[in-house]
Amino acid sequence: MKAAVYQSPGAPDVLRYIDVPDPTCPTDGVLIKVEAISVEGGDLINRASSPPPDPGGIVGYAAAGEVIAVGSDVRDRFIGQKVTSFDMHGSHAALRGVASNRTWVIPDGLGVDAAAALPISFGTAHHCLFPRGHLAEGETVFVQGGAGGVGAAAIQLASRNGAEVISTVSGAERIAKLKDLGLTHAIDHRLTNVHDSLMHLTDNRGVDLVIDPIGSTLRTSLSVLRAGGRLVFVGNAGRSSLEVDLWPALQANQTLIGVFMGTELDKPDVHASVAHMLKRAAAGELEVLIDRTFSLANVADAHAYAENNSVLGRVILRP
Repeated sequence: MKAAVYQSPGAPDVLRYIDVPDPTCPTDGVLIKVEAISVEGGDLINRASSPPPDPGGIVGYAAAGEVIAVGSDVRDRFIGQKVTSFDMHGSHAALRGVASNRTWVIPDGLGVDAAAALPISFGTAHHCLFPRGHLAEGETVFVQGGAGGVGAAAIQLASRNGAEVISTVSGAERIAKLKDLGLTHAIDHRLTNVHDSLMHLTDNRGVDLVIDPIGSTLRTSLSVLRAGGRLVFVGNAGRSSLEVDLWPALQANQTLIGVFMGTELDKPDVHASVAHMLKRAAAGELEVLIDRTFSLANVADAHAYAENNSVLGRVILRP
């Protein structure tokens, strides 16, 4: 089969589109004929900074497609079924073997592009907002990087739960789209001071909850959090050292919560929440934003585009 691999970390041009051996079907999993691959932020960070999982290892977290083989220990998947999947590697390929508990059935009415992109973005946003962030109706949540996959998902989920949602977003077109999805207030970080703008919007109270997938923005996130508020940091898209002074947070009785979704998505409660959101997306209650689609053969261009542009939603690869 064809797949995207790299031998050592670096810029997008380290990726190679080559022939590799077909994967086998795990006894506890399925073999998927891939139809859509979601390029995730973690894919970009791993390719840039981490060696492959094995020599010539296939990059990629998320992919959706048709089940073409089922492992002997699996009873809840069947050949011909459409599923979406998550694992720590192996998505950027024509075929994918993956454990069944890292797959979700795609409900009728939902396309494979959206299904490929939903589990990580919406699964992460839901986990940060509710099980970890304990967001309640009527609270104010601040989302760093609202135009990203997690950001756009968090805006929708929080607003539909009755929260006021403030987010950093640059560009009038992106702001307008996210307001359509439930964003209450946008702060263009290129044009204004984020701390000052947010404190003005909250009458100097600060916000109840911050969702921060950027990392390099943690100082600002802490500075706008009210006394007793919660901060969930869930990534390092800014690729910073994540160094912050925690003494003010201690004095303000604030709660800081770290989330790494790579170890969470196959847990029963998280898995069930993703399945529910797939159904909501199929029913038109949630919108999965897709920015642009590339051929897998042009994987280096896709990674470069996702890395160098302020995309609204996910970049999709097609084998």
